[in-house]
Amino acid sequence: MTTPTAPEAMLPIQRALYGRLTGDTELMSTVTGVFDYVPEDDVYPFVVIGEATEIPDNRHGGYGRQTVVTLHVWTRYRGHSKGLAIAAQITALLDHQPLTITGLDHIVTRFEFSQTLTDPEPPGDIRHVVLRYRVVTEQPA
Repeated sequence: MTTPTAPEAMLPIQRALYGRLTGDTELMSTVTGVFDYVPEDDVYPFVVIGEATEIPDNRHGGYGRQTVVTLHVWTRYRGHSKGLAIAAQITALLDHQPLTITGLDHIVTRFEFSQTLTDPEPPGDIRHVVLRYRVVTEQPA
């Protein structure tokens, strides 16, 4: 006999994040797209739904997950102001906002950190903002 466990949350969360971000007309008027794989010929700025980790977050009588998702904002502007503005839009859409995740109950999404980076490769004009969010889910009762 196997013990029931919560369904994996990473893929449904990725789909929910993609839907939330691409469904926002203001964000989509600012970026060329939201991707998990960026086409070679895509034009900056864009957002990538990147790496994720998932750990159990079970309670007595129930199963849950904490999924940490990294998003990347890529721009070709001088300085980080454009990337940070896009990052702020994303955080407003996700941090402590309700999220519909297929097959799971969404408990909370929390902003964890952001970091600005500059690509050192010539011509040196690519800017990168890394964002991380923790999404807590539970298996429906």
